[in-house]
Amino acid sequence: MTRPPVWFELQQTCARTGARAGILHTPHGDILTPVYMPVGTQATVKAMIRPELEDLGAQIILSNTYHLHLRPGADLVEKAGGLHRFMDWPHPILTDSGGFQVFSLGDLRKITEEGVYFRSHLDGSRLFMGPEESMQVQQKLGADIAMAFDECSAWPCDRDTAGQAMDRTHRWALRCKQAHIRPDQALFGIVQGGFEADLRVESVQALKDMNLPGYGIGGLSVGEPKELMYAMLDAMQPHYAVDKPRYLMGVGTADCLVEGVARGIDMFDCVLATRIARNGTLFTRTGRLVVKNRQYAEDFNPIEEDCDCYTCRHHTRAYLRHLFKAQEITGARLATIHNLRYLTRLMEQIRQAILEDRLPEYRKEFYQYFDMNSAFNRGEGTP
Repeated sequence: MTRPPVWFELQQTCARTGARAGILHTPHGDILTPVYMPVGTQATVKAMIRPELEDLGAQIILSNTYHLHLRPGADLVEKAGGLHRFMDWPHPILTDSGGFQVFSLGDLRKITEEGVYFRSHLDGSRLFMGPEESMQVQQKLGADIAMAFDECSAWPCDRDTAGQAMDRTHRWALRCKQAHIRPDQALFGIVQGGFEADLRVESVQALKDMNLPGYGIGGLSVGEPKELMYAMLDAMQPHYAVDKPRYLMGVGTADCLVEGVARGIDMFDCVLATRIARNGTLFTRTGRLVVKNRQYAEDFNPIEEDCDCYTCRHHTRAYLRHLFKAQEITGARLATIHNLRYLTRLMEQIRQAILEDRLPEYRKEFYQYFDMNSAFNRGEGTP
């Protein structure tokens, strides 16, 4: 039997939670799941180069269709040989559809059944993107996985608005499927439905009927309480196709990764790790550590004692604090290395726990350290 370019091999399922360990096969290599994907918005993970990403265990990175469409343009990337060659990343790449960025423009955009009219955030020029345009751009970029163009409803959102956005997302997914013709690239659909459990289930079923090779779960982690996001994941979990990967879009805090995996999610991405690193905020097993604080001025310990990242193996909290206070760019680079390694290592540990049939025990151990009462960990603090 001929395999498609991207396919999912399920290795182990946790009988107590439904968490999964698998292998996502792609033209540019295999991905061990569950997996966290660093975000390379503009064809680069900010402050990182390829050997550093490889060293910290990144298996796949995400790039942004909207931003690359505006600059440098999909035609130029295609002339360069596609994203893999353009950015010197020979491993798997996923591109989002550009939908979230277009819809986040608010007053600068107008939604129609045809697509979305919007203004560039760079120069204000009037532009248009619909399902066919998104597919055209993503096929020129040449990532292993492309995402369908969708309408993301906001939080809070009434049921009628969420339902209309979901229905349009399904119609657009069908148009994406028709327009997507690149044989070495997989097209994932996106589940919508706001915060209505029955709409979420309906959306999962609609994508199953389209027989797309994977699911993105969109419209979550947009400002709602974490408990509500978990409730939506709980509602959807029994209804996915077992042999398709599930990708929770835009989620990247440690507790959400643990809880997402426990609800059957295979893939995650988020800019949080790199964004807060540039502000001197670091992930640790207890939560976030702001290394610029005065208490670390003479702290000659690594960020985390048992962390195997380059930063923790070679540098101290005091040194990082000095770099940030001196406004040296190396501080942001070292902090980024640690935060990305923290998340890739977390996913490695979770995967091993699933394979050894001890995920519930691992989850309990995780919360023995992680401070749920911290404002930062609740998402209420600012670095």
